[in-house]
Amino acid sequence: MEYLPILVLALSFIGLLLFSVPVGWSIAISSLLTMMTSISMLPALTTVSQRMATGLDSFALLAIPFFVLSGQLMNKGGIAHRLIDFAKTLVGALPGGLALINVIAAMLMGAIAGSAMASASAMGSILGPEMEKEGYSKEFGAAVNITSSTTGLIIPPSNVLIVYSLASGGVSIAALFLAGYIPGILTGLFLMIVASFWAKKKGYKVGKKSSLKEVGTTFFRAFPSLMLLVIVIGGIVAGIFTATEASAIAVLYTLLLGFWYKEITLKDLPEISLEACGTTAIVMLLIGASTSMSWVMSYENIPNDISTALLGASNNPIVILLIINLILLVVGIFMDMTPAVLIFTPIFLPIVEKLGMDPVHFGIVMILNLCIGLCTPPVGSVLFVGVGVANTTIEKVVKPLLPLFAAMIISLILVTYFPELSLWLPSIFGL
Repeated sequence: MEYLPILVLALSFIGLLLFSVPVGWSIAISSLLTMMTSISMLPALTTVSQRMATGLDSFALLAIPFFVLSGQLMNKGGIAHRLIDFAKTLVGALPGGLALINVIAAMLMGAIAGSAMASASAMGSILGPEMEKEGYSKEFGAAVNITSSTTGLIIPPSNVLIVYSLASGGVSIAALFLAGYIPGILTGLFLMIVASFWAKKKGYKVGKKSSLKEVGTTFFRAFPSLMLLVIVIGGIVAGIFTATEASAIAVLYTLLLGFWYKEITLKDLPEISLEACGTTAIVMLLIGASTSMSWVMSYENIPNDISTALLGASNNPIVILLIINLILLVVGIFMDMTPAVLIFTPIFLPIVEKLGMDPVHFGIVMILNLCIGLCTPPVGSVLFVGVGVANTTIEKVVKPLLPLFAAMIISLILVTYFPELSLWLPSIFGL
């Protein structure tokens, strides 16, 4: 095994992050330095640049800017209020009702908007003050909001599942979308159980039971928003349109919905478009740089070296999957989700495929694992949004976060070792 490329890659990347160099640039520079262990500077620079450009030359990636834009339109279009009202009629009378409302609304909002940060921002700003008014602690409300917002990255449509499809060499996006439903809902249920127990222990208020008429009314108001999921996922699974075409349809549908709700006007469109462009630019830089790093690692034979080392340590699938999960949990603490998926999929996917694991199943395990990292410092983007919206500090949120982390890890273990949870729905539709 040649250790020099691995050492240069790891040390340069970690060192650049420690000096607060942005993640995208850290990935690109460490890729260049690693390449220079084999060839001189000019060819290395040319190769890395070309690989960054080639990494973005994919039709499937067109879905990302469209889904980002539809998420922005959803966030501004009054969707969150209607989803919260609907969730309130379903679980508002249970122990920890407002916390359960947060989880359900975040699952719906995250799935519709395809963004954990959009969900954390919307739910935190609307439900946060209401929870405080009802006697809930600010920190508990923030912890529930932070963890539940990540479920929308597993429940489709999800940009990161599209990124995984690209990194894995073309795993079916439709199969990944269907595979995400049960693990996402399972994670949400575990978070609801923990939140309910915590709320009961602290003696938080219980809301009034809603009538069947109120449930019907709020469902009717939220129905147009919920239909987006049916149109997008149903169209992809039925083969009516591709994921990329579905993303464009999602933009058109959310735009019309925003006008119909009278929450969006023509004057709002330039600002919404600009925000979507900014988010897309960041994501695309990360994808280009990460694709370049993946190619450099393959050129230097790093995935094979790591695979040999892992399989040499044990040939027990349970142990190997445990090691991979632990590595990804650590990776998630220090790296954002998109580059982590692009960099580590080519490393770990060949290993788990040798163990007989389905690539669709592994994709859900990886995304669910990295969702936990979004809630942890120092790179937890959803953590920072949730804490900022709640106007509190990370130190104060840690205590109520811990049992919710435990719920997410239990869900991860179940999804890892029971593949049927991920593969049942795709198998029904023959995917």
